[in-house]
Amino acid sequence: MVHRGRGGSGHRGHRGRLAERGGSRCRWWSEQDQRWRVHGRVERFVEPALLLVLRDVETHGYDLADAVEQLDPGERVDLGNLYRLLRALEAEGIVESTWRDDLPGRAKRTYRLTKEGRRVLDAWAEALRETQRTLKDFLRRYDERTAK
Repeated sequence: MVHRGRGGSGHRGHRGRLAERGGSRCRWWSEQDQRWRVHGRVERFVEPALLLVLRDVETHGYDLADAVEQLDPGERVDLGNLYRLLRALEAEGIVESTWRDDLPGRAKRTYRLTKEGRRVLDAWAEALRETQRTLKDFLRRYDERTAK
């Protein structure tokens, strides 16, 4: 059996070249379980999750990371990446920030969604609905053949 990874290069069996060097970021062979493991995820899901949280509350980075992780419990939010994303979204006018010293502890930069950010969130929601339809169709087709 030949498995094909990124770039179209194949290998024989699960112990081939791609499996040894990692192959795909979303698929790997588990020696412990002796089976393929797959992590199905929506790429860049942290952005719509972040925008959804900010739609409901103005808050700071650590609280944002916790709230985003609650929306995608299998994923850990890297704070460095989160702050880079927040800066990029702010540069695009999707979020805005304010330094606040009226919160417990030292001053914190809090973030909130702008009107433009709400439009981006709406676009994400529609794109995710389309992804949901695609996944539903995939699983329906998978289940039809599996049941036979």
